[in-house]
Amino acid sequence: MKNLEAVIFDLDGVIVFTDKFHFQAWKKIADKLEIYFDEEINNRLRGVSRMDSLEIILEEYEGEPLSRERKEELAEEKNEAYRELLKTMTPADVEDDVRETLAEIRRRGYGIALGSSSKNARFILERVGLMDAFDKISDGTNITKSKPDPEVFQKAARFLGKEPQKCLVVEDADAGITAGIAGGMQTAAIGDAVRSGKATYTLNKFRDLLEILV
Repeated sequence: MKNLEAVIFDLDGVIVFTDKFHFQAWKKIADKLEIYFDEEINNRLRGVSRMDSLEIILEEYEGEPLSRERKEELAEEKNEAYRELLKTMTPADVEDDVRETLAEIRRRGYGIALGSSSKNARFILERVGLMDAFDKISDGTNITKSKPDPEVFQKAARFLGKEPQKCLVVEDADAGITAGIAGGMQTAAIGDAVRSGKATYTLNKFRDLLEILV
């Protein structure tokens, strides 16, 4: 396949790792509602929008039905707790391998975009000093559907002015790989996403991207 012109990266689990912050923030909400919540449930939330994540957590809820307004309040409360935790992030939270590989991909002339369901994507990139590493950003502020819907990646490709089949989506979650495929793009799996066996390419480490982008 190949004939690639651009790379679209998921954020969490690929560029940075904020799972522990998501877990701590959601655990706070789950405890308030007296809902059991553990790392396994937290893994189901990867690549999923905030409101959809809350619905997954509420699968174990046995209290009085919650109104849409109350759910939105809980989601915002989670986000406030999460953003407070994100404030502790610094450029040291990005591995040198990631920075160097992103720089080399740009040097080789490929377009680079972020495709993340998070509404905090820009905030995180600013905290770790990576805003300038991406040509375009498609995130939770400009989409209406979260992964596995391909919208976030389709918009990233459009922002870059590239045809979907010439874009490579780099993801660590099964939902993200599924979204990339649905969007007509080539996919590279890293981390947990490798187990799905769906991706066009698999990566043992981030730098392996350079073997694909030749």
